[in-house]
Amino acid sequence: MARRNPNIPVATSTACSKSKILRSLKGLDADQDAHRRIFEMEREFRRKIQAHIAALPVASAKFKNFSTSPFVLMFYAQAKNYTRISEIVGDILPAKLFSSMETSAGRMMEEVALPVYGWEIVPSGMHTANSAIDGKRVENGVVKIVTLKSGPRCLNDEMSENFADNIFAHGTAWLEDSGANSLDFTYGVLYGTKKQSNKKDWHILGKLAGKLGPDNVIATPNGQWSMKFKIGGVGSEATVRVGMEWWEYLGGPTCLLEVSCALIRACVHAGVPDPAGMNYDISDLREIVSAPRDFDDVNFAILQSSQIPWLLFLMRHFCDDLVE
Repeated sequence: MARRNPNIPVATSTACSKSKILRSLKGLDADQDAHRRIFEMEREFRRKIQAHIAALPVASAKFKNFSTSPFVLMFYAQAKNYTRISEIVGDILPAKLFSSMETSAGRMMEEVALPVYGWEIVPSGMHTANSAIDGKRVENGVVKIVTLKSGPRCLNDEMSENFADNIFAHGTAWLEDSGANSLDFTYGVLYGTKKQSNKKDWHILGKLAGKLGPDNVIATPNGQWSMKFKIGGVGSEATVRVGMEWWEYLGGPTCLLEVSCALIRACVHAGVPDPAGMNYDISDLREIVSAPRDFDDVNFAILQSSQIPWLLFLMRHFCDDLVE
Protein backbone atom coordinates (compact mmCIF):
# COMPACT_ATOMS: atom_id res chain seq x y z
CA MET A 1 0.00 0.00 0.00
CA ALA A 2 1.31 3.44 -0.95
CA ARG A 3 2.38 5.64 1.94
CA ARG A 4 0.07 8.57 2.74
CA ASN A 5 1.31 11.91 1.45
CA PRO A 6 2.35 13.84 4.59
CA ASN A 7 1.18 17.13 3.05
CA ILE A 8 -2.49 16.08 2.89
CA PRO A 9 -4.46 18.06 5.51
CA VAL A 10 -6.13 16.15 8.31
CA ALA A 11 -9.90 16.51 7.99
CA THR A 12 -11.88 17.04 11.18
CA SER A 13 -15.44 15.85 11.69
CA THR A 14 -18.26 18.12 10.54
CA ALA A 15 -21.29 18.26 12.82
CA CYS A 16 -24.71 19.76 12.10
CA SER A 17 -27.18 20.84 14.76
CA LYS A 18 -30.84 19.91 14.24
CA SER A 19 -31.95 22.86 16.39
CA LYS A 20 -29.87 25.27 14.33
CA ILE A 21 -31.24 23.84 11.08
CA LEU A 22 -34.81 24.38 12.26
CA ARG A 23 -34.08 27.89 13.54
CA SER A 24 -32.61 28.72 10.13
CA LEU A 25 -35.70 27.25 8.48
CA LYS A 26 -37.87 29.55 10.58
CA GLY A 27 -35.70 32.44 9.43
CA LEU A 28 -36.37 31.57 5.80
CA ASP A 29 -40.10 31.99 6.41
CA ALA A 30 -39.56 35.75 6.74
CA ASP A 31 -37.15 36.05 3.80
CA GLN A 32 -39.02 36.83 0.60
CA ASP A 33 -35.88 36.64 -1.54
CA ALA A 34 -35.27 33.14 -0.22
CA HIS A 35 -38.90 32.24 -1.03
CA ARG A 36 -38.37 33.39 -4.61
CA ARG A 37 -35.23 31.29 -5.02
CA ILE A 38 -36.83 28.22 -3.42
CA PHE A 39 -39.96 28.41 -5.58
CA GLU A 40 -37.90 28.91 -8.74
CA MET A 41 -35.74 25.88 -7.96
CA GLU A 42 -38.78 23.83 -6.95
CA ARG A 43 -40.38 24.40 -10.35
CA GLU A 44 -37.20 23.52 -12.23
CA PHE A 45 -36.44 20.45 -10.12
CA ARG A 46 -39.96 19.12 -10.62
CA ARG A 47 -39.85 19.73 -14.36
CA LYS A 48 -36.47 18.09 -14.85
CA ILE A 49 -37.14 15.15 -12.53
CA GLN A 50 -40.49 14.36 -14.12
CA ALA A 51 -38.96 14.51 -17.60
CA HIS A 52 -36.11 12.24 -16.55
CA ILE A 53 -38.36 9.67 -14.88
CA ALA A 54 -40.72 9.64 -17.87
CA ALA A 55 -37.78 8.76 -20.12
CA LEU A 56 -36.71 5.77 -18.01
CA PRO A 57 -37.66 2.45 -19.70
CA VAL A 58 -39.36 0.92 -16.66
CA ALA A 59 -42.58 -0.28 -18.24
CA SER A 60 -40.74 -1.76 -21.23
CA ALA A 61 -37.62 -2.90 -19.38
CA LYS A 62 -35.78 -5.74 -21.10
CA PHE A 63 -33.37 -8.10 -19.41
CA LYS A 64 -30.67 -7.44 -22.02
CA ASN A 65 -30.45 -3.85 -20.79
CA PHE A 66 -29.41 -4.93 -17.28
CA SER A 67 -25.86 -5.85 -16.37
CA THR A 68 -26.40 -7.10 -12.83
CA SER A 69 -24.00 -9.82 -11.71
CA PRO A 70 -25.72 -13.24 -11.75
CA PHE A 71 -23.75 -14.14 -8.64
CA VAL A 72 -25.05 -11.11 -6.76
CA LEU A 73 -28.60 -12.06 -7.73
CA MET A 74 -28.12 -15.54 -6.29
CA PHE A 75 -26.49 -14.29 -3.09
CA TYR A 76 -29.29 -11.76 -2.58
CA ALA A 77 -31.96 -14.40 -3.21
CA GLN A 78 -30.39 -16.56 -0.51
CA ALA A 79 -30.24 -13.66 1.94
CA LYS A 80 -33.94 -12.87 1.40
CA ASN A 81 -35.12 -16.53 1.25
CA TYR A 82 -36.71 -15.94 -2.16
CA THR A 83 -38.53 -18.72 -4.00
CA ARG A 84 -39.97 -16.85 -6.99
CA ILE A 85 -38.34 -14.96 -9.86
CA SER A 86 -40.88 -12.15 -9.42
CA GLU A 87 -39.39 -11.41 -6.01
CA ILE A 88 -35.87 -10.70 -7.32
CA VAL A 89 -37.28 -8.67 -10.21
CA GLY A 90 -38.96 -6.44 -7.65
CA ASP A 91 -35.49 -5.56 -6.35
CA ILE A 92 -33.66 -5.29 -9.68
CA LEU A 93 -35.83 -2.53 -11.11
CA PRO A 94 -35.52 -0.07 -8.20
CA ALA A 95 -31.77 -0.71 -8.05
CA LYS A 96 -31.42 0.13 -11.72
CA LEU A 97 -33.57 3.23 -11.33
CA PHE A 98 -31.22 4.46 -8.61
CA SER A 99 -28.25 3.77 -10.85
CA SER A 100 -29.78 5.63 -13.79
CA MET A 101 -30.71 8.63 -11.66
CA GLU A 102 -27.23 8.85 -10.13
CA THR A 103 -25.71 9.50 -13.55
CA SER A 104 -27.89 12.56 -14.11
CA ALA A 105 -28.76 13.88 -10.63
CA GLY A 106 -25.53 15.84 -10.18
CA ARG A 107 -25.85 17.61 -13.49
CA MET A 108 -29.49 18.36 -12.75
CA MET A 109 -28.49 20.00 -9.46
CA GLU A 110 -25.95 22.18 -11.28
CA GLU A 111 -28.36 23.23 -14.03
CA VAL A 112 -31.03 24.28 -11.54
CA ALA A 113 -29.01 25.88 -8.74
CA LEU A 114 -26.16 27.70 -10.48
CA PRO A 115 -28.28 30.29 -12.41
CA VAL A 116 -30.44 31.02 -9.36
CA TYR A 117 -27.34 32.22 -7.50
CA GLY A 118 -25.91 34.23 -10.38
CA TRP A 119 -23.58 31.69 -11.99
CA GLU A 120 -23.33 30.80 -15.67
CA ILE A 121 -23.56 27.16 -16.73
CA VAL A 122 -20.60 26.32 -18.97
CA PRO A 123 -20.98 23.56 -21.59
CA SER A 124 -18.06 21.21 -20.87
CA GLY A 125 -16.97 20.34 -24.41
CA MET A 126 -14.52 17.46 -24.58
CA HIS A 127 -10.92 18.36 -25.47
CA THR A 128 -11.57 22.09 -25.16
CA ALA A 129 -10.38 24.75 -22.73
CA ASN A 130 -13.72 24.41 -20.95
CA SER A 131 -13.72 20.64 -20.55
CA ALA A 132 -13.01 20.96 -16.80
CA ILE A 133 -15.54 23.75 -16.18
CA ASP A 134 -19.16 23.38 -15.04
CA GLY A 135 -19.87 26.93 -13.90
CA LYS A 136 -18.45 30.43 -14.05
CA ARG A 137 -19.04 33.85 -12.53
CA VAL A 138 -17.12 37.11 -13.00
CA GLU A 139 -17.25 39.32 -9.93
CA ASN A 140 -15.14 42.39 -9.06
CA GLY A 141 -12.50 41.50 -11.66
CA VAL A 142 -12.25 37.88 -10.47
CA VAL A 143 -13.35 34.99 -12.67
CA LYS A 144 -14.73 32.25 -10.45
CA ILE A 145 -14.46 28.86 -12.12
CA VAL A 146 -15.97 25.68 -10.68
CA THR A 147 -15.90 22.02 -11.59
CA LEU A 148 -18.47 19.97 -9.69
CA LYS A 149 -18.66 16.33 -8.68
CA SER A 150 -21.60 14.60 -7.04
CA GLY A 151 -19.87 12.98 -4.08
CA PRO A 152 -16.68 12.96 -2.02
CA ARG A 153 -15.16 9.82 -3.56
CA CYS A 154 -15.62 10.47 -7.27
CA LEU A 155 -11.97 11.01 -8.21
CA ASN A 156 -9.04 8.75 -8.96
CA ASP A 157 -5.37 9.62 -9.50
CA GLU A 158 -5.74 10.03 -13.26
CA MET A 159 -8.67 12.42 -12.89
CA SER A 160 -6.76 14.50 -10.32
CA GLU A 161 -3.87 14.77 -12.77
CA ASN A 162 -6.25 15.81 -15.55
CA PHE A 163 -7.79 18.61 -13.47
CA ALA A 164 -4.34 19.92 -12.54
CA ASP A 165 -3.36 19.78 -16.22
CA ASN A 166 -6.47 21.74 -17.20
CA ILE A 167 -5.82 24.54 -14.72
CA PHE A 168 -2.17 24.71 -15.75
CA ALA A 169 -2.92 24.64 -19.49
CA HIS A 170 -6.06 26.77 -19.66
CA GLY A 171 -6.00 29.10 -16.65
CA THR A 172 -4.62 31.98 -18.73
CA ALA A 173 -7.32 31.45 -21.39
CA TRP A 174 -10.04 31.48 -18.70
CA LEU A 175 -8.71 34.82 -17.50
CA GLU A 176 -8.49 36.31 -20.99
CA ASP A 177 -11.92 35.07 -22.10
CA SER A 178 -13.54 36.65 -19.05
CA GLY A 179 -11.55 39.89 -19.08
CA ALA A 180 -10.66 39.21 -15.45
CA ASN A 181 -7.51 40.06 -13.54
CA SER A 182 -7.63 37.13 -11.11
CA LEU A 183 -8.65 33.46 -11.21
CA ASP A 184 -10.47 31.69 -8.38
CA PHE A 185 -10.78 27.96 -9.18
CA THR A 186 -12.97 25.66 -7.09
CA TYR A 187 -13.19 21.91 -7.12
CA GLY A 188 -16.66 21.57 -5.62
CA VAL A 189 -18.44 18.51 -4.24
CA LEU A 190 -22.23 18.55 -4.02
CA TYR A 191 -22.53 16.48 -0.84
CA GLY A 192 -20.37 14.79 1.78
CA THR A 193 -17.53 16.09 3.93
CA LYS A 194 -13.76 16.36 3.68
CA LYS A 195 -13.44 13.57 6.21
CA GLN A 196 -15.39 11.31 3.84
CA SER A 197 -13.21 12.31 0.87
CA ASN A 198 -10.68 9.85 -0.52
CA LYS A 199 -8.35 12.90 -0.68
CA LYS A 200 -7.88 12.61 -4.45
CA ASP A 201 -9.46 16.07 -4.60
CA TRP A 202 -6.57 17.50 -2.58
CA HIS A 203 -4.14 15.90 -5.03
CA ILE A 204 -5.41 18.36 -7.68
CA LEU A 205 -3.75 21.10 -5.64
CA GLY A 206 -0.60 19.12 -4.92
CA LYS A 207 -0.12 18.19 -8.57
CA LEU A 208 -0.86 21.73 -9.74
CA ALA A 209 1.82 23.05 -7.38
CA GLY A 210 4.31 20.63 -8.93
CA LYS A 211 3.43 21.68 -12.47
CA LEU A 212 3.65 25.40 -11.68
CA GLY A 213 7.03 25.13 -9.95
CA PRO A 214 8.13 26.99 -6.79
CA ASP A 215 8.57 30.32 -8.59
CA ASN A 216 4.83 30.47 -9.33
CA VAL A 217 3.46 29.09 -6.04
CA ILE A 218 2.65 31.87 -3.57
CA ALA A 219 1.14 29.67 -0.84
CA THR A 220 1.46 25.88 -1.02
CA PRO A 221 -1.47 23.54 -0.36
CA ASN A 222 0.56 21.63 2.22
CA GLY A 223 -1.68 20.95 5.19
CA GLN A 224 -4.60 22.92 3.75
CA TRP A 225 -7.36 22.68 1.16
CA SER A 226 -6.35 25.72 -0.88
CA MET A 227 -3.34 27.28 -2.56
CA LYS A 228 -2.32 30.60 -4.07
CA PHE A 229 -0.29 30.85 -7.24
CA LYS A 230 0.56 32.90 -10.30
CA ILE A 231 -0.52 31.85 -13.76
CA GLY A 232 0.47 34.00 -16.71
CA GLY A 233 1.89 36.36 -14.10
CA VAL A 234 -1.56 36.81 -12.52
CA GLY A 235 -2.24 36.09 -8.85
CA SER A 236 -4.81 33.30 -8.52
CA GLU A 237 -6.04 30.62 -6.14
CA ALA A 238 -7.54 27.15 -6.14
CA THR A 239 -9.68 25.62 -3.39
CA VAL A 240 -11.38 22.32 -2.62
CA ARG A 241 -14.89 22.93 -1.26
CA VAL A 242 -16.90 19.91 -0.13
CA GLY A 243 -20.61 19.76 0.71
CA MET A 244 -21.73 22.62 2.95
CA GLU A 245 -18.64 24.67 2.09
CA TRP A 246 -19.47 24.55 -1.61
CA TRP A 247 -23.10 25.59 -1.14
CA GLU A 248 -22.18 28.46 1.18
CA TYR A 249 -19.62 29.64 -1.39
CA LEU A 250 -22.26 29.45 -4.11
CA GLY A 251 -25.07 31.33 -2.40
CA GLY A 252 -24.36 32.25 1.20
CA PRO A 253 -25.08 30.63 4.58
CA THR A 254 -28.69 29.62 3.80
CA CYS A 255 -28.03 28.30 0.29
CA LEU A 256 -27.93 24.60 1.21
CA LEU A 257 -31.11 24.95 3.25
CA GLU A 258 -32.85 26.72 0.36
CA VAL A 259 -31.79 24.04 -2.14
CA SER A 260 -32.88 21.28 0.27
CA CYS A 261 -36.30 22.88 0.79
CA ALA A 262 -36.76 23.26 -2.97
CA LEU A 263 -35.89 19.58 -3.51
CA ILE A 264 -38.25 18.40 -0.78
CA ARG A 265 -41.10 20.57 -2.07
CA ALA A 266 -40.53 19.23 -5.58
CA CYS A 267 -40.20 15.58 -4.59
CA VAL A 268 -41.97 14.78 -1.30
CA HIS A 269 -45.72 15.19 -0.86
CA ALA A 270 -46.90 16.51 2.47
CA GLY A 271 -48.78 13.83 4.38
CA VAL A 272 -48.69 11.69 7.48
CA PRO A 273 -45.15 11.11 8.82
CA ASP A 274 -43.84 7.89 10.31
CA PRO A 275 -45.11 7.40 13.86
CA ALA A 276 -42.93 8.50 16.75
CA GLY A 277 -40.66 5.67 17.84
CA MET A 278 -40.59 4.11 14.37
CA ASN A 279 -37.93 1.40 14.14
CA TYR A 280 -36.21 1.51 10.76
CA ASP A 281 -34.18 -1.26 9.15
CA ILE A 282 -31.24 1.18 9.15
CA SER A 283 -30.43 1.16 12.85
CA ASP A 284 -29.42 4.82 13.34
CA LEU A 285 -32.05 6.36 11.06
CA ARG A 286 -34.59 6.92 13.84
CA GLU A 287 -32.08 9.06 15.71
CA ILE A 288 -31.23 11.02 12.54
CA VAL A 289 -34.77 11.96 11.51
CA SER A 290 -36.29 12.56 14.94
CA ALA A 291 -36.88 16.19 15.92
CA PRO A 292 -34.61 17.67 18.60
CA ARG A 293 -35.93 17.51 22.14
CA ASP A 294 -36.30 21.30 22.41
CA PHE A 295 -38.35 21.50 19.21
CA ASP A 296 -41.92 22.69 19.50
CA ASP A 297 -44.15 21.47 16.69
CA VAL A 298 -43.99 24.82 14.90
CA ASN A 299 -45.73 25.35 11.59
CA PHE A 300 -43.32 26.47 8.90
CA ALA A 301 -44.34 28.30 5.75
CA ILE A 302 -41.75 26.61 3.51
CA LEU A 303 -42.18 22.99 4.65
CA GLN A 304 -45.00 21.02 6.24
CA SER A 305 -44.41 19.19 9.53
CA SER A 306 -44.40 15.80 7.77
CA GLN A 307 -41.53 17.03 5.57
CA ILE A 308 -39.24 17.99 8.48
CA PRO A 309 -37.85 14.44 8.87
CA TRP A 310 -36.94 14.57 5.18
CA LEU A 311 -35.00 17.78 5.78
CA LEU A 312 -33.01 16.15 8.59
CA PHE A 313 -32.50 13.07 6.41
CA LEU A 314 -31.10 15.26 3.63
CA MET A 315 -28.88 17.32 5.90
CA ARG A 316 -27.25 14.20 7.35
CA HIS A 317 -25.58 13.76 3.93
CA PHE A 318 -23.61 16.98 4.49
CA CYS A 319 -22.06 16.21 7.86
CA ASP A 320 -20.32 13.45 9.77
CA ASP A 321 -22.67 13.74 12.72
CA LEU A 322 -26.14 15.21 13.23
CA VAL A 323 -26.58 16.39 16.81
CA GLU A 324 -29.40 17.90 18.83
